[in-house]
Amino acid sequence: MSHSPTASPETAPAAPARRPGVVARLARRPLAVAGLACVVLIVLGAVLAPYATPYSPDEQMFDGLTLEGSPLPPDARFWLGTDLLGRDLLTRILYGARTSLVIGLVANGIALTIGTLVGVTAGYFGGWIGSLLMRFTDLMMAFPALLLAICLAAVFQPSLWIVALVIALVNWVQTARIIYTETSALARREFIDAERTLGASTARILFRHILPHLVPTIIVWGTLGISTTVLLEATLSYLGIGVQPPTPSWGNIIFENQTYFQTAPWLVFFPGAAILMLALGFNLVGDALRDILDPTQRGRD
Repeated sequence: MSHSPTASPETAPAAPARRPGVVARLARRPLAVAGLACVVLIVLGAVLAPYATPYSPDEQMFDGLTLEGSPLPPDARFWLGTDLLGRDLLTRILYGARTSLVIGLVANGIALTIGTLVGVTAGYFGGWIGSLLMRFTDLMMAFPALLLAICLAAVFQPSLWIVALVIALVNWVQTARIIYTETSALARREFIDAERTLGASTARILFRHILPHLVPTIIVWGTLGISTTVLLEATLSYLGIGVQPPTPSWGNIIFENQTYFQTAPWLVFFPGAAILMLALGFNLVGDALRDILDPTQRGRD
């Protein structure tokens, strides 16, 4: 009686190696780690601002100015010096980080929502609906973003939430174009045709099959978009049509103190460095996430 051969441990097929997760692959990239460290440092500074400094952002101190009424340079008491009104610059930068992060998250969240809705609708339904939505998107892209933001900010009364809304209204178009391209490709895939043949509803196809495939793209553009939002908010505040004093913002801090650029350069350098640090941090993380989540990059990490 013959016995069927059994596979020995030596001849058994090896299990496929488990692919590292996103966090592990992100940790292998020094630039991404540096960018994440910049973002975490600024976020912690914003959250812990009331505990990190003994001053309030609007507190004017008579001993915060020289006898001639000029700002004080950085010293043991005022680590980043004081501004033209004798306020602690470090305190204002930390509280300004709150403004920039809130506007960045809110404006970018609104822009991602609008862009995703427009892109998915146009890409999935196509036809005259897709053409109409994409021509409107192209029309919005034809306007310079900064000029359009200035026009919108001039119409509305500037405030933190209005500035966030204005930035969102000029930043959604890039997301819409990218989402439209990916949705159009997905809508023609065989598994989507199979779902339609089986009688699946439009809502089921969109929420169970289309949107899950778009999540990596949305995450990447959401991360990259925050840096663009922060830079645009700082520009609007610098031009005087963004967040209004006394609410601290990195842009209006530079605007208020620009006349002291030659005599007190720290008043412009430190808030400018904060803007650069946050924008660069999100860009580095976003670039790394784009490479990691892009299916064409698989096998390169």
